Amino acid sequence: MTLDPEDSKIITLARSARARNGSREGAAVRDETGRTYSATNVALDALTLSAVQVAAAMAISSGAQSLEAAALVTEGDGPSEADAAVVGELGGKLLVAGPDGRLRG
Repeated sequence: MTLDPEDSKIITLARSARARNGSREGAAVRDETGRTYSATNVALDALTLSAVQVAAAMAISSGAQSLEAAALVTEGDGPSEADAAVVGELGGKLLVAGPDGRLRG
């Protein structure tokens, strides 16, 4: 499967965030203006957020009205229902890849 270069970019950003922090998940989103945001999951006693949730929150708090795409890089099975719902509500597509960057599904 050939990816759009912009989709490849957010997968690379998600992989980089995950590797940099040694996190379980990395995610990156692209908003309607082309701005990108990358994040990792947060796992504190007082706060637990997926990487997709953090990246989407960063975009929204920066003024994004919608998402064109989101990428999740994980060793796990795939996105949670909550991740899919967040991306769906913001109108974007959700790409899921393994740590090697290969798309799943």
